Amino acid sequence: MNASPHITPNGNTNVNANTLYGEVAIDVLARAKKIKLLVCDVDGVFSDGRIYLGNDAEELKAFHTKDGFGIKALGNSGVDVAIITGRRSVIVANRMSALNVKYIVQGQEDKLPALIHLAKQLNLTPDEIAYIGDDIPDLACVLHVGLGVAVSDAHPSLVAKADYTTFIRGGFGAVREVCDLIMQCQGTLDNATGGSV
Repeated sequence: MNASPHITPNGNTNVNANTLYGEVAIDVLARAKKIKLLVCDVDGVFSDGRIYLGNDAEELKAFHTKDGFGIKALGNSGVDVAIITGRRSVIVANRMSALNVKYIVQGQEDKLPALIHLAKQLNLTPDEIAYIGDDIPDLACVLHVGLGVAVSDAHPSLVAKADYTTFIRGGFGAVREVCDLIMQCQGTLDNATGGSV
């Protein structure tokens, strides 16, 4: 495979391994192997970041079925999933409940305290947690966890600090990519089952 290496912020490109999506630094794979909880932002991660508002103030969001399958499969493999988002939305609550997401935190603009509380609740250390975001409000969480992820179209400041940047854009399967990466590193990908999403 002649794909260019997926460079980590520390510039480590000398040792890489192939994943389903491309070459990834070997230290990222080691981090992914330890993950017991994936925490996701919503807007710009599960969605493409756009918010559709109707004339009667109704709000619409688009979610990708690939991400849905990935979340269900990851949960079925034994890794818990949570969302922490700064906005409140019935749509998000309904979608995440349908995907069997156990921990749904909405209306939390300062996300790090919620992440720390969740880690204590689940008795997890930071290196057992992955966090995926797309913008500056996610930076503290990305820096706090063992595997900090930025979607490929994230703000450049977040990309510069993340351990891993997805090959896929937010809202188009970036969450699925991270789920697949974790499962591949933990040896559960070949038996992944997600069901209807």
